Amino acid sequence: MTARGWFLFSLMGVLWGIPYLMIKVAVDGVSPSMVVFVRCALGAALLLPFAIRQGGLAATVRTHWRPMLAFAVIEVIGPWWTLTDAERHLSSSTAGLLIAGVPIVAVLLTRFFGDTEHLGARRLTGLILGLAGVGVLTVPHLTGGDARSLAEVAVTVIGYATAPLIMARYLKQVPTLQLIAPVLLLSAIVYAPAAALTWPTAMPSPSVLASLAGLGVICTALAFVVFLELIREVGPTRATVFTYVNPAVAVAAGALFLDERLTGTVLVAFALILAGSFLATAASGPRRKRKGRVPSQPTQPRDRSAPAAR
Repeated sequence: MTARGWFLFSLMGVLWGIPYLMIKVAVDGVSPSMVVFVRCALGAALLLPFAIRQGGLAATVRTHWRPMLAFAVIEVIGPWWTLTDAERHLSSSTAGLLIAGVPIVAVLLTRFFGDTEHLGARRLTGLILGLAGVGVLTVPHLTGGDARSLAEVAVTVIGYATAPLIMARYLKQVPTLQLIAPVLLLSAIVYAPAAALTWPTAMPSPSVLASLAGLGVICTALAFVVFLELIREVGPTRATVFTYVNPAVAVAAGALFLDERLTGTVLVAFALILAGSFLATAASGPRRKRKGRVPSQPTQPRDRSAPAAR
């Protein structure tokens, strides 16, 4: 992976590692629908002017409205509400730990999208190591949740794993801002009625307001721009591997802000997650050439099996 890819990967690990704490704080003061509405409305308000300035936004939406609608439903409209509602009963760290299953689901789903990426032994080993690290972290924390909350997180995981594949196959040529700004605007419109019906009767606390602002500005507007650039840089499967880093960020945040202990088990899990992330995001090596055979013409069928440049 390139230096730019590693930078985007590391940044995403932080940008989508901290929302769980913010969601937990926000949902204690306002409804899940309000949380999703504010996130989407703030993100759309920040990004839409830049998308309009690029020009051609209306034409882009007319041309790609079907996959854009699918991306909106599967990435935002469904998963953001199920995750937020689940955190009314699950701790933020548990939610973050469970979301780390996204890369495994993404690998399985690639088969339904034409196997868009080649997975070698090294990358599969990385995925397994990362999953083992997530398991080490997850097992001690799987307490205090009910079946519905766990099912809601499972829905979120499936959505987060599927949406990047849709983006990579059908929306790769759409400029980042012209994709995410309409998606956030549509999502805000969808949740506006529910947010209005659950509008708080009193002004939320400063911590709730700060969490809502952070979710909208940092974890939505900024994070989505970085995320879509990461997909374009490294592909949809490797792009989702940053979710292995999210539990590490969640645990570190808990240690810093909630005085949670960093045990030996946690440190072992960190090592597994980081090693798994490194291996799973590594580029596949070049194929070996067969010895003793030299094609007489560059247009032979065996030449066309080589990966096409993108």
